[in-house]
Amino acid sequence: MIRNIIFDWSGTLVDDLPAVLRATNHVFRQAGREELSLDQFRAEFCLPFQPFYDRHLPEVPLAQLEVWFHERFREVQDSVEALPHAREFLLFCRGRGVRTFLLSTVHPDHWETQSVRSGLGSFVDRPYVGVPDKRKVIHQMLAENGLAAHETIFIGDMQHDIETARHGGIGAVAVLTGFNKLEQLRAAGPDLIVEHLGELREILERNGMQLAAAAPAAEQRPVATVGALIFDEHGRVLMIRTQKWSHLWGIPGGKIKFGEDSVAALRREIKEETDLEIEGIEFVLVQDCIHSREFYRDAHFLLLNYTCRRVGTTPVRLNEEAEEFRWVTLAEAWELPLNTPTKILLEAVAGRRETVS
Repeated sequence: MIRNIIFDWSGTLVDDLPAVLRATNHVFRQAGREELSLDQFRAEFCLPFQPFYDRHLPEVPLAQLEVWFHERFREVQDSVEALPHAREFLLFCRGRGVRTFLLSTVHPDHWETQSVRSGLGSFVDRPYVGVPDKRKVIHQMLAENGLAAHETIFIGDMQHDIETARHGGIGAVAVLTGFNKLEQLRAAGPDLIVEHLGELREILERNGMQLAAAAPAAEQRPVATVGALIFDEHGRVLMIRTQKWSHLWGIPGGKIKFGEDSVAALRREIKEETDLEIEGIEFVLVQDCIHSREFYRDAHFLLLNYTCRRVGTTPVRLNEEAEEFRWVTLAEAWELPLNTPTKILLEAVAGRRETVS
């Protein structure tokens, strides 16, 4: 049974990625280098961060880099907010009597500011902050607090967090809410990958505070889902990008609830994920999506795919499940890195249009 949880801070409990990127690009500008895009930063940034700067700015002393970074970060850290599900998960831990700890590289001054502003600091029994290499502290942390390894897990969003858990002989849980992408986290070999802390809470509740093992074959069932290629008034289609589909582009949609018809489910999911109302709904095809490596966990989906139109000109407002969106032409959609089910849907829609014409 899990009795102790060690959390990372950045990307696990709070969303500070935009602020960190802005501060990092300030460092690059000060050193006369080109700024990094978000995708470049996520692909290259690592912990400990010394190798990252050694690759890009080997001529600048670390002390100077830290001065530049922290002076800018102090100016932009007002944008740092608690991630969705973080507070609820910490309340869940408190209600279950789970001891909570923090192991993070976040600067002590930034931790003090963010822990108060986010309201999350009071839920942490003991923070260990300003730690450049967490692997060098994990054994000390376990010993000082009397944490049994088999009762302890570390939750983080980066490969370094998973490596730290392995180094300490404790459970490792990766979340998709932070810096590293799915393929990076998967390569580190965590015990479990979850989309967010809300999913982890459901798993722990369902499994009696144990990390989930594979469900018995008799309990495994395909999951029915709905999704739609949404057209706007200009004939463009809405593409969204999510971490859970390997940072690939696809369409909005989700699971059908028990007792809910598929069209009602489609309207609900589109509204929840994009804040759009839809009309002109037409069924296109059903797909089997079985053991796709593009999805963050092993799954068997029955994908009911539709086309539809956006009602009016309501702007898209994404919920926490998606990272970004674009309205693109069908031709432009093919230029994006798409997940496989979306490629199949686009091919089917193109085939229909050719038949009609």
